[in-house]
Amino acid sequence: VQLQASGGGLVQPGGSLRLSCAASGLTLRSYTISWFHQAPEKEREWISCLRRTSTGTEYADSVKDRFTISRDGAKNTVYLQMNSLKPEDTAVYYCAAAARGICLRDGSNYAYWGQGTLVTVSS
Repeated sequence: VQLQASGGGLVQPGGSLRLSCAASGLTLRSYTISWFHQAPEKEREWISCLRRTSTGTEYADSVKDRFTISRDGAKNTVYLQMNSLKPEDTAVYYCAAAARGICLRDGSNYAYWGQGTLVTVSS
């Protein structure tokens, strides 16, 4: 089982990026998928979730109305579209999968993790 996060990079404030979380060895539709991020010298923070088998989503207040989580079942990939990026969004972003039907914000509930992709928002 492997989750592969990608799509990070350097972007100017106000810009956009789309992160991808591709899975092998498991079907993402059967798992609740969350994105977390960890800024330098800060704790890992939950930011978004997509419930398994449905389109139910949740977002942290810090990213609500700017980020959108979605799934492409055919590609077995979950995306995080990030718009209106701010310098405080700078962090390593991780996707994680949990065999649960609800959004859980505690990372200890997630059995599978991607390796992280770095997003830097700077002018």
